[in-house]
Amino acid sequence: MARHSSALATLGCVLLVVAGGALLWLPFHTQYALDHWGAELRKSGVPARALVYDQVTKRGGNRTSSSTTMYFRYELAGRTYEQEVGCVEVCRSSGEEVPIWVNPADPDDFVTDFDQLSGHRGRIQGGLGVAGFGILVVAVPLLLSRIPFQRWFPPRKPRPRPRSGGATGEGGAGLRIRSKHKRGGRR
Repeated sequence: MARHSSALATLGCVLLVVAGGALLWLPFHTQYALDHWGAELRKSGVPARALVYDQVTKRGGNRTSSSTTMYFRYELAGRTYEQEVGCVEVCRSSGEEVPIWVNPADPDDFVTDFDQLSGHRGRIQGGLGVAGFGILVVAVPLLLSRIPFQRWFPPRKPRPRPRSGGATGEGGAGLRIRSKHKRGGRR
């Protein structure tokens, strides 16, 4: 029964490593997909100009840094839209105009001239990536502890030491061990 539970524990560790790796991979995959979508919108989107009409900074709460959001207003086909964009690398001031490319199928979806997509995308995936990293920090050492390294790589047996007395075997010359320390007491 111990062997069965040991196999289940090892399988559980392997599954934790796979799940943690998948969660850690998710934000990178999402960022790649968002970059690709932004490039696609620049090619096939409808060009427009958006006005930054407000900017709100929220203090970090339990985070150390604050987050700033820009609010955009733009017109497309005679209709006015409002959308938010998180300040990630670039943050424009209120009153500035920004070139954007709007998705004709979804007018709330656009990319700015500084390659920021509308809305706050990827936050959930980023949180899942952090959770995946935490799972890996726990699961990888657990899995490594389950691997029987001693069975695959047995410890080396120590070499036999020659006996003190000077003889090394049949017909061998005697060896003397010299030391800086004298035997016995002081002279």
